[in-house]
Amino acid sequence: MSDTVEDNLARDTEAAELLVGAVDLHCHSGPAAMPRILDHHEAMLDCAAAGFRALLYKDHFYLGTPHAMVLEKLFPELGVKLFSGIALNNASGGINPHAVNHAAMIGAKIVWMPTLSAANHIEQASGQGKTFPKTAKRMLDPIPLRATDANGELLDSTKQVLDIIAEADIILAGGHLDAAEMIKVFAEAKRRGVNRLLVNHPTYLIGCTDDDIRELVSIGAHIEHSICMWVEGKAKKFTPEELVHLIEVAGVDRTILSSDLGLMGSPRPVEGFRQVVRLLLDQQVPKEDIRKLVSLNAARLVGLDEAA
Repeated sequence: MSDTVEDNLARDTEAAELLVGAVDLHCHSGPAAMPRILDHHEAMLDCAAAGFRALLYKDHFYLGTPHAMVLEKLFPELGVKLFSGIALNNASGGINPHAVNHAAMIGAKIVWMPTLSAANHIEQASGQGKTFPKTAKRMLDPIPLRATDANGELLDSTKQVLDIIAEADIILAGGHLDAAEMIKVFAEAKRRGVNRLLVNHPTYLIGCTDDDIRELVSIGAHIEHSICMWVEGKAKKFTPEELVHLIEVAGVDRTILSSDLGLMGSPRPVEGFRQVVRLLLDQQVPKEDIRKLVSLNAARLVGLDEAA
């Protein structure tokens, strides 16, 4: 028994060391319309205690950049860089160039294509999507959004949003568009000069096959897997072996692990990172690869290592 305890302690120490400098690009802290287990300040404190380098807040309904800017100014001693952006749901006016322009002007680092309002999300609400967290109070029914028109061509508003993202050199995330629609949007984004592309949880709601993931990587995208779907909690869906396989499909250098945590019934974001790092160590994933997955790739994507 003592050997097991010692092994666990050693693994915990290894995980803690690997999380120094980590970057979480998908933290669902509050305030939020959906119940959350921690707020933005508490998430920041947790990251500081674990030695994280940066944290990016995501909310489905509002631009979180002002929250991030004020909190970072209030607590500079914590040494955690804070970022956020805007999700193009109904609350933001949908695929709204004016909202994206404003977000970019005040320092947003990421724009998510529609999530809760995406036609794909709404269509799947009775399938995979029925497990998706609900708002604390009933809100207006969403109006389905697509980035394309009835002929499958990109909307003019989508193209204008892509141009704004390219000009600002910030991240375009696929949100909850389905795989085919996302591939079309990302290919056009690349043609228009968007250099930072991120696919959110490709195996949940999005419907990506291995070949879809390879195609998105060939366009230039990073593939983000949500830690919440591999660690203990109500959002757990997949096995450790499936995570290792997905990392191999996209390649270590194009894979990012983000928490997607803050939801009720699951660990806090930093604890989720600890658990997934231990999982990867148990799967014999090399430490240098784990560091890329939890810190280096995300830091590069969000521009932390670029000269000011």
